[in-house]
Amino acid sequence: MVTSLAATAGLAAGINGFSQNSQKKKSNMKVGLYSITFLGVWYRGEALSLEEMIKRAKNYGYEGIEIDGKRPHGNPLDWPTKRCKELRSVSDGEGIEIFGVAANNDFSSPVPEYRECQVAYVKELIRMTSDLGAKTLRMFLGWSGVTKHPQLAQYATARDIWNYTHEEFTEEEIWAWCREGMEESARYAEDAGVILALQNHAPVIRDYKDVLRMVEEVNSPNLKVSLDVPIMVDKSPENIQRAAKAVGNLQVLSHFGGEYERDTDGKVKGEEFYTHFVQAMHEIGYSGYLSYELCHPLPVVNDQTVGIEYAEKNAQLAGEFMRGLITEITKG
Repeated sequence: MVTSLAATAGLAAGINGFSQNSQKKKSNMKVGLYSITFLGVWYRGEALSLEEMIKRAKNYGYEGIEIDGKRPHGNPLDWPTKRCKELRSVSDGEGIEIFGVAANNDFSSPVPEYRECQVAYVKELIRMTSDLGAKTLRMFLGWSGVTKHPQLAQYATARDIWNYTHEEFTEEEIWAWCREGMEESARYAEDAGVILALQNHAPVIRDYKDVLRMVEEVNSPNLKVSLDVPIMVDKSPENIQRAAKAVGNLQVLSHFGGEYERDTDGKVKGEEFYTHFVQAMHEIGYSGYLSYELCHPLPVVNDQTVGIEYAEKNAQLAGEFMRGLITEITKG
């Protein structure tokens, strides 16, 4: 939405004390599982509990989990400090790191009461992230949400509502509301020792330049970046390289998605752009998680949306795919 504004923001310079041309360091990428995959939203069936998800992650070879910040998984209303510490004890016992929590926040509303509710939600998520011993809270600027009625989720209704409520306002106004919400959230994050990871996710953000513009304007050491390649509009190798170099040391989290099958040679194949992205992350010395998410409408078979077994299969194959790709690129 604000790409034209971002172009003048001086993004090649260092942000928050980080030099985008810093000395190359060794990468150490890990593969994590984002709990949206088993939230009971996109497949037919119930959600897994977080305790069950931790066990699935371990069985599938993941090193950690990211908790989605909504019910039935990670709404902070359901997670007082005591319960957070109990879940952390479970994850530690399984050798699975809780590396992050994901906010589903929208700071872009023209209605002040809505924006204030969102800041209160994020503040509690920051507290929950800290109580879980996690490092990062994934953030949006704007988010239209999903609807789940009568059985399965869809984006269309929520997206139409978001578009309607924003159509009378300028890009500059919407950007300013988002910056205000992010600035306040960053102050709470600093107090709690939590890192906010701003994702390059629509609708307010169009590309990595918008992410970097917001990070620069907020100017907090606790606001960094989650650059995700599947939601980049331009996934060319050249643009992936540009984005990775521009983000540099600010990169603290990333996500990957998709549906997977095992090829006839026994190897799990994925989109070609992941090869370019992991290579670029390796070159900038990224040491953090690539978190798998299954977060889109799934196939309908015999007039029924596929069940949880479809999510299980893809979570297992996705982890195998990404681990293999990281090994191939970093050890090759």
